Amino acid sequence: MPLQFDATHAHCWAVVDQATYRCAVADVVITTNDATHMSEALIDGRRIPITEAEADALTLYKATDRRHHTIGVEPGEDSPVI
Repeated sequence: MPLQFDATHAHCWAVVDQATYRCAVADVVITTNDATHMSEALIDGRRIPITEAEADALTLYKATDRRHHTIGVEPGEDSPVI
């Protein structure tokens, strides 16, 4: 499910489970899912997993970047955030 941009890169959208989520790129918030250690984009009220390349593209076009680094730990322990 690749993230799509309009020609001006002012809006983006993604199709998830046959539903389309879209919003202005400036309204997108990029976060880190601590459980999966992957980036997510909050688009139209839905958390959508994205690649790091997509996250970087979103930040280039003025999305809010709230990602953080995570490190792995032994199974059964909490994942500390760096």
